[in-house]
Amino acid sequence: MIPVLRMLAFAALASGASRIHSAEAPARFLVATYNVENYLDQPSGTRPLKSAAGKAKIRESLRVLNADVVALQEMGSTNALLELRVSLKTEGFDYPHWEHVAGWDTNIHVAVLSKFPITARRPHTNDSYLLFGRRYRASRGFAEVDIQVNDRYSFTLITAHLKSRRPVAEGDEAEMREQEAILLREHVDARLKSSPNANLVVLGDFNDTKDAKSTRALLGRGKAALVDTRPAERNGDNQPNPNPRWDPRSITWTYYYAKEDTYSRFDYLLLSPGMAREWSREDTYVLTMANWAVGSDHRPIVAGFNAEDK
Repeated sequence: MIPVLRMLAFAALASGASRIHSAEAPARFLVATYNVENYLDQPSGTRPLKSAAGKAKIRESLRVLNADVVALQEMGSTNALLELRVSLKTEGFDYPHWEHVAGWDTNIHVAVLSKFPITARRPHTNDSYLLFGRRYRASRGFAEVDIQVNDRYSFTLITAHLKSRRPVAEGDEAEMREQEAILLREHVDARLKSSPNANLVVLGDFNDTKDAKSTRALLGRGKAALVDTRPAERNGDNQPNPNPRWDPRSITWTYYYAKEDTYSRFDYLLLSPGMAREWSREDTYVLTMANWAVGSDHRPIVAGFNAEDK
């Protein structure tokens, strides 16, 4: 009986060790992006303080997503990001690792929350471009981080919030946004040049449709073209477009513009060819929930991945 008991005890320990290892090395993980619309802890100019109801809806959305890594746009100060982290932790969702990047815009920024360790940080806060002989700064910085999912798998994440479609006196907003997209693409190209098979996710609020010059510049062409995951609502749509040249007629909008009463896809989750090999389509979608607009004028999107290079 003693050898049998020892075998049972060893099996129990092995099972426990396996569960521990599984917790540390997930087979799959989720990456999301969410424009949280003026998540400010202090009002600034025309941007108001984020209401308690708005913050609660943001947290509810993040809890439903349950993503392992979340890129955020229109985040306020570092204190605002830390307040969100603490509030989520009290509700059982811990993101111990984070990044906050401030660019030329002094009010809203980009940020990253991660359940996995961030092993490298390359913030891009001072990018600039020439347009008709005038020097411009990228409105918001680009956050670039390396994330270690487990001892076998890591990836690079770059999040951005490109120039809005709001007209400005300094120049044409579409041309400014295109130049920012070109700057962002340069960072993508630099990463893929050094490592063509790199696992790279480029995500955020790009403020234009897929056929716009800025979006096309970022997507790129040829072997280094990024893959558009095109998240859609999980509402049962599963049929292809009658015209095979076009995407399916699934519902993919992420942004509501009240002035025009329009719904557009402005938020993207793009992948390098290397990362696309681990992409899980069935875990990729636009979040739908009641009263979503209490939190933001954007809806978050999420994509799933297998945590092993293929």
